[in-house]
Amino acid sequence: MVDIGIQIPTTFDPFAEAEEFGGTGAKEYVHIRIQQRNGKKSLTTVQGLKQDLSYEKILKCLKKEFCCNGNVVNDKELGKIIQLQGDQRKNVSQFLVNAGIVKKDQIKIHGF
Repeated sequence: MVDIGIQIPTTFDPFAEAEEFGGTGAKEYVHIRIQQRNGKKSLTTVQGLKQDLSYEKILKCLKKEFCCNGNVVNDKELGKIIQLQGDQRKNVSQFLVNAGIVKKDQIKIHGF
């Protein structure tokens, strides 16, 4: 027999590289949202921060910096979420970038 040198295609996994770089989402985004309460009142929520960060310390700095109240909520599906009073979306995004917690391209601002 003559060896022709035909290569038989093997199975190709397009997500094999993604597993090397930390799972399915190569970029983990921090979502900053606003939720309307009643009237002019609103809440700003911060979701998607790394779990190894101290949420209480971040919240304390945010409350002191922006003169607003807030708390940390534990959600079964979403994990820990920081809630702040008022529309603090731009302030929070600038704070997180300046503090070196996340990069600017990892922040997604939602709302209105």
